[in-house]
Amino acid sequence: MQTLGVLGGMSWESTVTYYRLLNEGVRDHLGGLHSAPLLLHSVDFALIAAMQKSGDWQGAGKVLAHAAHGLQQAGATALLLATNTMHKVAPAIEAAMGIPLLHIGDAVGQALKADGVKKAALLGTRFTMQEAFYRERLSERFGIEVLVPPPDEQAEIDRIIFQQLCVGQFPEASKRYYLDCLARLKEQGAVAAILGCTEIGLLLEGCASPLPLLDSAHLHVQMGLDWLLGVEQEANTRVAGIGPTTSN
Repeated sequence: MQTLGVLGGMSWESTVTYYRLLNEGVRDHLGGLHSAPLLLHSVDFALIAAMQKSGDWQGAGKVLAHAAHGLQQAGATALLLATNTMHKVAPAIEAAMGIPLLHIGDAVGQALKADGVKKAALLGTRFTMQEAFYRERLSERFGIEVLVPPPDEQAEIDRIIFQQLCVGQFPEASKRYYLDCLARLKEQGAVAAILGCTEIGLLLEGCASPLPLLDSAHLHVQMGLDWLLGVEQEANTRVAGIGPTTSN
């Protein structure tokens, strides 16, 4: 197996999921005492979050590019950036490396395309929902129309992510709020929902959702496993979803 770099800590709550699922995937595929050959750089999220809030994306890109270069120097042959939002600075990271960045947007887009989805809801941080870097990648590369909640709902979704999910709090009221948002997006024509923040799956795991859920973290992990194991991606990656849906 090749060594995979994981650039995480944004937040560490979801980076734990990456580490666990990558190791479980290798174990399940190879058996015995096999585990994933990984190099992990976990950043201080407070620094990155402050740069997000102030709009200093160039500074954040430099921090992550330096960390990514370090993972390459240490022997990583590809990189998972274990966050959706910070793929906004993916070009800066790619410019600092000579190894592939396995893009989370491509993992999501491939899954949607495999399932024949043309219109999908997106929940994530306000940066991921509002800015073009994520939605345009899905549109231009995979032909997916992305629907997002209205600005007031985006603000509350974002608040829940930073004030609750990123610090390990998963209140039932927040789960209900997210599901209500998805129900309204279903009424607008969405046929699936992208959990476009790597912590949202921790909140909605096992719930009855009005839309099929595609967990970006799980899909991204599968992309990393394919790299580690040298296998072709499954034709249908819905297995990387996180839970049941309602029948209506």
